[in-house]
Amino acid sequence: MATMQQSVSLKPRWAKAPFYFNSASHLMRIGGERAGNLQELLDAIRTCSDASIFQHTFQTLEEHHFILAGFSNDFSHWAFAACNEVELAERLAAIDIREFVSISALRERLVHVIESYLQKNPRAGTRIAMEPLYLMAADLVVVPTPFVARNLEEFAGCLRKVSIHSIYYHFIDARLRLKLNTNDFSVWLERDLDLQATARRLNQIDIYTSSLEDVRQSILTAIDSEIGRQ
Repeated sequence: MATMQQSVSLKPRWAKAPFYFNSASHLMRIGGERAGNLQELLDAIRTCSDASIFQHTFQTLEEHHFILAGFSNDFSHWAFAACNEVELAERLAAIDIREFVSISALRERLVHVIESYLQKNPRAGTRIAMEPLYLMAADLVVVPTPFVARNLEEFAGCLRKVSIHSIYYHFIDARLRLKLNTNDFSVWLERDLDLQATARRLNQIDIYTSSLEDVRQSILTAIDSEIGRQ
């Protein structure tokens, strides 16, 4: 009887629906906004698309995922490197994108930081930058992969094999589609496996100061822990 009970307990919990891993490529395009000084940057941030804000903040995490220190978004980097406004660069870099559940709220914070700085340093607004900043956005091209998970064990196996571009697509890029407050992995865990606690644990992973490989390992740690409890 004990052997039978043990064999039953080792059966994987099947998901209501499988998780299909995708990867993605980004086709960059230059938008209509260009900043040659800080005032123009402020005006551009006010009017540019949500995709452009996402590109210069969240998207930076993929492009520079291996950099664990320094300026955390393109706006702060430009304020430092092209405008030599170190204080503003630090203020922009201090914006923690993990706090935001909408692009509009992130846009408002960026505007507030730059406005406040220019009110105290009005001459900085019209000082010509060493090079302009062209605001950009990305058109997403989704690429299917052969990896499919029907339970946690398969999910962990796929996570170990997929590229970091797949991790980025499902864990970071998904936040633009899902209003920033969650990711594809957490949605699947909660909706199709009823693992609310594990889904929340994934949402708490630090995407801000971790490389994408670190993110992968943090996800696997949470998943392996859940597998060990089953």
